[in-house]
Amino acid sequence: MSLRLQARRLACERDDRWLFRDLDLEVRAGEILRVEGPNGSGKTTLLKILSGQLMDHEGEVLWNDAPLRRVRRDFLASLLYLGHAPGVKATLTPLENLAWYQALAGERGDEPTRLAALERVGLVGFEDLPAAQLSAGQQRRVALARLELTPRPLWVLDEPFTAIDRDGVAALEARLEAHTARGGAVLVTTHHELRASAGLRRLSLGEGGDDVER
Repeated sequence: MSLRLQARRLACERDDRWLFRDLDLEVRAGEILRVEGPNGSGKTTLLKILSGQLMDHEGEVLWNDAPLRRVRRDFLASLLYLGHAPGVKATLTPLENLAWYQALAGERGDEPTRLAALERVGLVGFEDLPAAQLSAGQQRRVALARLELTPRPLWVLDEPFTAIDRDGVAALEARLEAHTARGGAVLVTTHHELRASAGLRRLSLGEGGDDVER
């Protein structure tokens, strides 16, 4: 499977301050690229640029060696993006939220499949409660259930470990490793120290950052 996301000489300015400049990066099949840095260093902005959500930047983003602007449809068909906020509708149940996610993505799905996804993230027994009645960690798990439902090779995840407990952290780490072992790729921001992985690399933003550890 061809999977290669690149940035060349990427630069972004906000409020008369450069978040990053002349930034080159690459993530391939089988790799996890962890983006790290202090608050305000541009981690979320970088992920939004690399996922095609922000165009206000210098430099170029490439998908499988082609400019992203030319292959946007193919890129979006390969992408699963989870933002910093869970993105869960408070008035909908976990099952209804997953159905809503799938409808937005143009995916087919059925209730047994969604129930199985919720079971894998530890939400058995909560599937019919309004999300407003769930804890912050449980709402995060609803969002993470999309990783079980949506077969996309490139995952872009902004602080996915936020608010989840130790068991949830271990399960998500295993999920990331399993995804890359099957040839997927992960671009992730997190303050959590990921356990060692053969495909793990780091990109540091901020003071003394803009360096990729290979």
